[in-house]
Amino acid sequence: MAVDKALSFLRLIRRAQRGKLKIYLGYGAGVGKTWQMLQEGHRLKKEGVDVAIGLVETHGRKETADLIEGLEVIPRRQVQYRGIALEEMDLEAVLERRPEVALVDELAHTNVPGSKNTKRYQDVENLLDAGIHVITTLNIQHLESLYDIVESHIGVKVLERLPDSVLAEADEIVNVDVAPEDLLRRLREGKIYPTERISMALENFFRRVNLDQLRELTLRELASQIDLKRRAEPEAEHDVAPDQVMVCLSSRGPNTAALLRYGSRLAGRLNVNWYAVYVQTPKEEPTVIDAATQRRLSDTLTLAKQQGAQVFPYKGEDVVETILHFAREYRVGHIVIGKPGPLPAWKRWLGRKTLAEQLILKARGVNIVVVDTEAKPESDFYP
Repeated sequence: MAVDKALSFLRLIRRAQRGKLKIYLGYGAGVGKTWQMLQEGHRLKKEGVDVAIGLVETHGRKETADLIEGLEVIPRRQVQYRGIALEEMDLEAVLERRPEVALVDELAHTNVPGSKNTKRYQDVENLLDAGIHVITTLNIQHLESLYDIVESHIGVKVLERLPDSVLAEADEIVNVDVAPEDLLRRLREGKIYPTERISMALENFFRRVNLDQLRELTLRELASQIDLKRRAEPEAEHDVAPDQVMVCLSSRGPNTAALLRYGSRLAGRLNVNWYAVYVQTPKEEPTVIDAATQRRLSDTLTLAKQQGAQVFPYKGEDVVETILHFAREYRVGHIVIGKPGPLPAWKRWLGRKTLAEQLILKARGVNIVVVDTEAKPESDFYP
């Protein structure tokens, strides 16, 4: 899969006149953005592409430093600031060297005062304007529009920020995702920060609830970017019969793994894309639900991604209308949901209906598949 993505980007850059921008996006330090960027650099080099490192920050991580070997590194520019020797990417040297692809780490970085540009993303814009393709890295919390959310929910004032338009104009965005428990294990093993910084990191930014929220923000932003790019495509491309598969997720649904397996197999049989959609109502805001439920939801989204779904967390007060809106927008032909429990008699008396019943009544031209997730695997509900 990774090789296919590299070849796809290779085809993009060979057709381009202006540089193309590819961003490895993550929800925190240590998820593997720089590592994956360097891996792609090696893959492209093997394909005969002229690749050079404009700037890579290893932060003392041996695995990352080892990957620099075999790739050309353009020397950094030495800068004196208030008596301190600092290093920055040498923009002029990269422009003069003019590789086909430049690897430039930490897109939101603020340059030393006196540099040609204030921010590194502006350096990258100069490279793109010169026809140099750029692969870079970014953490979700550095987006300008998320400043208030990150400060209020995570308790961190992010000083290095960049406009959302930079992400929106990227030609390709890759979500670098690891389960929060795996990221925390890497932190404790000293693979992210030096030993003396681990305890403070665990007590502050790397609290599990913070990682879950940042991860959710990343998934939401990716969903938004996919939607924007899809809307920008010619209308005729969407004028086809709905055929995609959508699996509706719940934070408290039983045996979500069985539901996801069903959706994956159905999409495989139909040879179509499939989506895993979770609708967050006001009652399920991260500040409202308990930690166990939030952790279960995070694990569910991880599992969906591992099984090949495009994951879309949405906010909405009306779950049914949000699901149907998504189905219309993404040409969904099959909506897969778990079998709901029986409604109490008093709710029936008031005319209430289950989610499945509401979808069946309101959906037009869409197959509603109700899966009994408590059935045994050998039963007939698997496609």
